[in-house]
Amino acid sequence: MSFLFKTTTFKGTSTGFRMLSSISAPRIWNVYLSGEIHSDWRSVISEGVCGRGLPVKLTSPNTSHEDSDDCGAIILGMEDKRPNWDRIGANMNAIRTRTLISEADVVVVKFGENYRQWNAAFDAGFACALRKPLVVLHPPALSHMLKEVNSAALAVAQDPEQVVSILDYTINGTLPRPRDADSFIPIVDRLGKGNPNP
Repeated sequence: MSFLFKTTTFKGTSTGFRMLSSISAPRIWNVYLSGEIHSDWRSVISEGVCGRGLPVKLTSPNTSHEDSDDCGAIILGMEDKRPNWDRIGANMNAIRTRTLISEADVVVVKFGENYRQWNAAFDAGFACALRKPLVVLHPPALSHMLKEVNSAALAVAQDPEQVVSILDYTINGTLPRPRDADSFIPIVDRLGKGNPNP
């Protein structure tokens, strides 16, 4: 982390004194977006991050399905059997995926209803093994099938806008309007104080 320094002069004695204090440069958060590639969820998150001016760098796997399948064969040469073709492509894609997940501050994994995202489940497990904060994104209908993944996540969102709000709260402490709108009741009013003797 880099630091900027400022000098503050305090007067109160005849000689005065100076103190060197540090101001840290703004942190850029690396957020890795893993998961299905058939909808615009990454664009929605990107637009939301930009719209709120969040200091976030978004990364992802290669989102071209064809390139992801054929990259190994294009670069290293064709294979006669499908398992070999898939293996060299998967290994080449893993160079990017493992590097970017390892560098991420937060990993977001999206599961959609129309496709089985085995690679997304693997990315979620890999992120957890690296002790990366995990945010899972999926429609409520998938909650049962993803209960173990959800249990490992620090947050489970239903739409990309919630992911942007999670990032905004994490970075700035900014909360959106309550999802439950006017029916929202603060926990103290709803359930009482958590610690009756603070």
